[in-house]
Amino acid sequence: MEDQAAELRAMMQKSNGGKASDHKTRVIAVTSGKGGVGKTNISVNLAIAFAQTGKRVILIDGDLGMANVNVLLGITPKSNLLDVITKRKKMTDIIQNTEVGIQFIAGANGFSRIANLTDDERNSFAEEFTTLSSADIIIIDTGAGVSDNVLKFVEAADEAYVVTTPEPTAITDAYGLIKIIATDLINSQITMKLIVNKVQSADEGKRIAEKIIKVVAQFLNTPVEYLGFIYDDSTVFSSVLRQKPFIISQPNSKAAGCIKHIVSRIDKTTIKPTGGFSGFIQKIMKKR
Repeated sequence: MEDQAAELRAMMQKSNGGKASDHKTRVIAVTSGKGGVGKTNISVNLAIAFAQTGKRVILIDGDLGMANVNVLLGITPKSNLLDVITKRKKMTDIIQNTEVGIQFIAGANGFSRIANLTDDERNSFAEEFTTLSSADIIIIDTGAGVSDNVLKFVEAADEAYVVTTPEPTAITDAYGLIKIIATDLINSQITMKLIVNKVQSADEGKRIAEKIIKVVAQFLNTPVEYLGFIYDDSTVFSSVLRQKPFIISQPNSKAAGCIKHIVSRIDKTTIKPTGGFSGFIQKIMKKR
């Protein structure tokens, strides 16, 4: 493992012109226990909000079964991560610039093949990932639920933002996901934070979050931070229909204001040491 970490550091150094870099890339996995809670919409709008603060942001569609980030962005990807795994493309070939200030990488159903790569393919793929190290923020929109692909992305990230809504099923599934992250991810140093979507009031968001955090603390002895809430706002639905993120189409909406507030809170927190960007690559490449 130490030899692999040394190789990754050497790759990082090489990609930076031979100089060791102290640049810190924040890797965020946005995830949820069930579908339909607005996870992808939050991922897209968070990414854009970060970019609006002057950061270089890369958004990766990690929902390998129902990938739809490109739909919300109104773009059609011509290549994806599978093309990099199979060496048909370089990572720099598949990164798409967007009109909303972020860069986008499309996922692929074949990403699960990463567990069976040869050593040569594994090293090549890891080296391709190092080209993303100049980003300030990498946001991974994972799939919903607790599949191996979801957990791989979560475990590799610095932070996991668990999205839920006030619906009882969403709350139950959010707790279930947090439980699996807390108990099943070996040596995971992941920091978990909670976002409550589609609320009618700030009090409702706080109440739902406190309910989940209390149960998690009681039964799992795991810290979870309440990151913020997003109003149940009709402009979100209309923006989806127009395939234009609401923070762009409706920047003064209540939902957009919530996203900006959450980004402001994130900016004020430091990243818990998790091995840095080389650690992210290392954890992405290992078998679960």
